Amino acid sequence: MSNIKLIIEERPSDIGNFMVGRLLPFREKRMVGPFSFIDHMGPALMSDHINLDIPPHPHIGLSTLTYLFEGAIMHKDSLGTSVEIKPGQVNWMTSGKGIAHSERTPEYLRHTNKMLHGLQIWVALPKDLEQMEPEFFHADADQLPVWEENGVQYKLIAGEVFGHQSPIPVYSPLYLLELKSTSKTNVKIGDQLFGESGIYILEGGVESEGNTFGPKQLLVAKESSLCEFTLLANSTIYIFGGEPFPEERFIYWNFVATSKELIEAAKTKWLAQEFDPVPGETEFVPLPERKI
Repeated sequence: MSNIKLIIEERPSDIGNFMVGRLLPFREKRMVGPFSFIDHMGPALMSDHINLDIPPHPHIGLSTLTYLFEGAIMHKDSLGTSVEIKPGQVNWMTSGKGIAHSERTPEYLRHTNKMLHGLQIWVALPKDLEQMEPEFFHADADQLPVWEENGVQYKLIAGEVFGHQSPIPVYSPLYLLELKSTSKTNVKIGDQLFGESGIYILEGGVESEGNTFGPKQLLVAKESSLCEFTLLANSTIYIFGGEPFPEERFIYWNFVATSKELIEAAKTKWLAQEFDPVPGETEFVPLPERKI
């Protein structure tokens, strides 16, 4: 019997002036462990007059993780952070009770042709920390644990697993791993994983019990302890997951919370523009009109 519980295909989604491939949430699977949202950005060739411009917008109840394969994004937030995100680095912003940030093409790239490609991920906070003070953490590529085993190159982007720990300050048991292989290789790692687990295939493919899966597919395991598959040659995949929360999470726009009351309060606060401002920014994304 197959250990693959669900196969999720990327769905096109418009985030303003940029199209992404939405993976989570999905109608049949809202979260995988604490992971509540995953967008695959690009790969997009942006000409000299097209730029990423997402004005200040708010978040509550989650941490955002930005991980780029190509290109660059200038991140600015209401804590006063101003940092350029480059490929291989990890941008980790914890919203807690509330934060606002903008994401734009850096000034020096705005009049050139450029690529943008990466992952945007939300990780929900545990109930007792969803109203914590907002924080920001940035890790360079050389700070992330990397190792090789049976011909597979591993990188631990966030969390703790396989006896390695990422420097990213996560707030619940989780893992986000990158696996790369240049040759066809059997991977058996279920005894190292825990909670719920998913595999996102960026390039190449995965074989499991006679079935082959390819790029832009997200595979959700029935049991992470049975995670065994064949990684095809020249493949890059991301394994993510962790312990699920006992409480339901409500998601409205950029807000994640254990109660609708917290989301309603955040909506009111954003409508009144009472979130701390992002220094140097005057625009903002208006609150969309839709139900929780």
